[in-house]
Amino acid sequence: MPVTSREWHLAFRPNGEPDHADFALTTTTVPDPGPDQILVRNDWLSVDPYMRGRMDAAESYFPPFGLGEAMTGSAVGTVVGSGADGVPVGTVVSHFLGWREYALLPAASVQVLDPEVAPVQAHLGVLGVTGLTAYAGLKEIAPVKEGDVVFVSGAAGSVGSVAGQIAKRLGASWVIGSAGGPEKARRLVEDFGFDVGLDYREGDLADQLAKAAPDGIDVYFDNVGGDHLQAALGLMKLHGRVALCGAISVYNSTELPPGPSNLPLAIGKRLSLRGMNVMDHFDLAADHVEQTTAWLRDGSLRTAETVVDGIDNAVEAFLSMMRGANTGKMLVHLTPTTP
Repeated sequence: MPVTSREWHLAFRPNGEPDHADFALTTTTVPDPGPDQILVRNDWLSVDPYMRGRMDAAESYFPPFGLGEAMTGSAVGTVVGSGADGVPVGTVVSHFLGWREYALLPAASVQVLDPEVAPVQAHLGVLGVTGLTAYAGLKEIAPVKEGDVVFVSGAAGSVGSVAGQIAKRLGASWVIGSAGGPEKARRLVEDFGFDVGLDYREGDLADQLAKAAPDGIDVYFDNVGGDHLQAALGLMKLHGRVALCGAISVYNSTELPPGPSNLPLAIGKRLSLRGMNVMDHFDLAADHVEQTTAWLRDGSLRTAETVVDGIDNAVEAFLSMMRGANTGKMLVHLTPTTP
């Protein structure tokens, strides 16, 4: 029998910071799977900063959400109906039809997961594109060398908390992270192994960073942009490397702020500032999963999750994540129901 499913639609394009009025929770009917199709009951949904850009009409590296249409994103779920021989009922899969309770998908479009390898939701975080972003950024975009001093902004988030730990495993001698609030700064050191955790809300970030890295920075992994990028540029060493991964400080801006006023330092210091998109680095995915799984098993890499329960609260999870309320990966957990 077809199942009833709730799903989130984008109702209006936000002007500045999104709010609940920009979204609508809609009930729909999902048909039975046909040949080579599967019906998936979603168990975990991912909400991520890049989704904010998809709420605008402008084209970017990812197509915008359509108004009045179900939004999409990474999800993990259990197959509850199957017309595909190779993906039977009970299989756990990851796919891209998140923001809903049930998804009808071509069997060829999903990735089958092994729940024995790691908790399945890890494939939305450290074993998924989140972890791959950190891994690729520090292996290829701004490669870490033995003895490097590394600075990671947004370090308590899903990418940053993993990036700092990967930097250590690639040979960094000193890793600094910035986060919002004393509790997050404490956790950077005590839970994630950073050498220094900075609370950017405490005061002058450039001054804090200068005290944490008196001899300068070799590698900067940028998740924030704005004042963090400016502070990092001022302390980069000769031939330093910068991975421009994100700029969450400006995602809700209605007008783009001026660029760092000290950008000419990149010329004199011969810096490499390189933007990145994880979709360019799927060739590293197998290596990333193998290495990261080993680190998880031996306990040398620690992760954190902030979990919100229920499809009803998915938008609040996204808005909270954009305000920095999460430590580690922000996830939405859906209570299993019978179709």
